[in-house]
Amino acid sequence: MMETIAIIAGFGMLIWGADQFVSGAAGLARTLKVSALIIGLVIVGLGTSAPEMLVAGVAAWEGNTGLAIGNSIGSNITNIALVLGVTAMIAPPLVVHSKLLRRELPVLFIIMLLVFVLFFDLHLSFVDGIILLLALVAFIGWMVRLGRLSQKEDHDPIIDEMAEEMPQELPIGKALIKLFIGLVVLLIGARLVVWGAVSIAQAFGISDLVIGLTVVAIGTSLPELATTITSAKKGEHDLAIGNIIGSNMFNLLGVLGIPAVIHPDVFEINVLTRDFAIMTVLTIALFLMARARNGEPGKITRVAGVGLTLSYVVYLILLYAMTS
Repeated sequence: MMETIAIIAGFGMLIWGADQFVSGAAGLARTLKVSALIIGLVIVGLGTSAPEMLVAGVAAWEGNTGLAIGNSIGSNITNIALVLGVTAMIAPPLVVHSKLLRRELPVLFIIMLLVFVLFFDLHLSFVDGIILLLALVAFIGWMVRLGRLSQKEDHDPIIDEMAEEMPQELPIGKALIKLFIGLVVLLIGARLVVWGAVSIAQAFGISDLVIGLTVVAIGTSLPELATTITSAKKGEHDLAIGNIIGSNMFNLLGVLGIPAVIHPDVFEINVLTRDFAIMTVLTIALFLMARARNGEPGKITRVAGVGLTLSYVVYLILLYAMTS
């Protein structure tokens, strides 16, 4: 009971802490006259992935790298299958107009290929972590450059959507306080989630990897779920889908890179043959749905949303069957 309460309380703190962190960082950036597009692409993307990063870091610090790996891959599966699936059922269809998103999706595949190559020896090493974190820095630099180029080209609808959602400017002192409070709450929430999840996993004889793929992945994806549904209901479909794509890229680079540097470890082959494979299939499905056809924008319909959600249920059943 205590462990369950700790997990629920931890998830609540992760959601609230991420919101404060994003609010402070975005408010500070607006005060410093950073463009709304760059804030949306970089700062909000990092903020929504902050729960996964903090949980992965705490888990690795305590020697539970398997939980961190499961959280990264599991969050990406959850983001596409569950978050986008549920959103498409609630506010269909999700229409993709943005050229920016069509540029991001191929980069997501490149990042996935990099992770696959690093994973091939079934060892998340310190060198792997350095490579992933350097790639994260390069990716952020590319996002900033892409944001600047997009503002000079034909007007992209995602720019207006991001501008609509940006928080107000904040005085530097208030913004820094929000940042600090958000980070502290995120750390406490991450510690509670890791303690509760590891304790429950040990009590039921479940591996850290599986608990990371399921319970922790769902919990740390709650900020993405809330943001995506809210954006979709407002008709900001490009922003809703962009949030998922950006989060998945940060998850692969940051959420895997941090634990690799803190506590390198080996992992089971199922991570590649089952979880990474399913994540890849779902990403390909997202690419096909978001791709423009005959001059018409890509769409994720309610039927597609039902299919994505059912695929997540099937994945959970598969996990249960393979671990029971």
